[in-house]
Amino acid sequence: MTNNHKPPSSLKRGSAELAILAVLAEAPLHGYQIAKRIRQQTAGVVSFDVASLYPVLYALESRGLVKGEWEESATARRRRRCYHLTPEGRRRLKPLRREWRDFFRALNRLARLADA
Repeated sequence: MTNNHKPPSSLKRGSAELAILAVLAEAPLHGYQIAKRIRQQTAGVVSFDVASLYPVLYALESRGLVKGEWEESATARRRRRCYHLTPEGRRRLKPLRREWRDFFRALNRLARLADA
C-alpha cells in the first residue's frame, strides 16, 4: 500500500544522503536498485528517480562515503556501477540517523503531530 502524501521536494533532497547511506548499509546496489529499495522500504512515500540519485551518489563518492565500481552484467552485456558503503560512510551514518531522528522529534513536538 502506497501513501499518496509525498514530502516536499526540498525535504526529499535533504533526505537523499540518509536514504542512500541507509540502504547501502544493508548491501551494495546499483543506482536503479537504490531507488527501488528506498521506494519499497518507505511504502512509496519517499522516492527518487534514478537521474536525481546519481548527482548525490557522485557527491557521496567524492566525499569518500560510498565507493562505486563498474561491473559487467552477465545477461545484459553492459557495465553497471555498483555502490557500496565505505568505512567512512558507516561512521557518518550513525550521527546522521541521530540528527534526523532528533529533527523529526522536534518537528513532532512543535506541530503536535501526535494530536493530529
